[in-house]
Amino acid sequence: MTVRICLAAAALIAVTAAVARAEIVTEVVPYTVGGTTLTGYLAYDDGVTGSRPGVLVVHEWWGHNAYARRRAELLAGLGYTAFALDMYGEGKVTDHPSQAGAFAREALADLGVAEARFAAALDLLRGHPTVDAARVAAIGYCFGGGVVLHAARTGTDLDAVVSFHGSLAPKAPAAPGAVSAEILVLTGADDPLVPLTQVDAFRAEMTTAGADVEIVSYPGVVHSFTNPDATAIGERFGMPVRYDAAADADSWQRMQALFDRLFAASE
Repeated sequence: MTVRICLAAAALIAVTAAVARAEIVTEVVPYTVGGTTLTGYLAYDDGVTGSRPGVLVVHEWWGHNAYARRRAELLAGLGYTAFALDMYGEGKVTDHPSQAGAFAREALADLGVAEARFAAALDLLRGHPTVDAARVAAIGYCFGGGVVLHAARTGTDLDAVVSFHGSLAPKAPAAPGAVSAEILVLTGADDPLVPLTQVDAFRAEMTTAGADVEIVSYPGVVHSFTNPDATAIGERFGMPVRYDAAADADSWQRMQALFDRLFAASE
């Protein structure tokens, strides 16, 4: 299924005066890994000519939902081809934390399976005709932040990974020299789910590994600060999650600056 979303004229003028109209093209992409049916979501701007960098988007523990797809569309609006992958498969999406936790634990119970699902999505993105396969990054939110950091720890061939309020605790610490991707971690300073002790341990791990890492910690900010639905979720379930517009905007700008620097340098 393919959907075309027209960009506003004002946004187009800001991007380029040479293009009278462009469209964000989106496509639901089913794929299979190890007998499990997964559903991805591809987004790109068909007004951009030639190949461009690709960005994987890994969802929160709720599953592959509208939020992950919206982030893919925003990346497409920046000129990237984005692929929101599916780590759960078989339509597993929820709005209840107990079920989300169960989904996340199941997805990571066998790291070989999790790594295969990530690798399959990466191959799909790299193989898309709009993508420059030599310029690819991955971003993740909460559960997804931990997933992209695991990919970096295990030496997956990526230019950069960006974790938004993701878990920093490793399944296995990165070995010295293993991390090739540049890493940007964006976390809430008052997030009880990612406490300062975890941040400090991650920093020490990355120093030992010799990785290129930037950690940005937002004072007064807790978990899920990029998701506008987080405040309502926190109130409903008594969870330490809350949206923070300033941290959301700043973290997105920092991601853009990283990609601009890395991808412009590799052109």
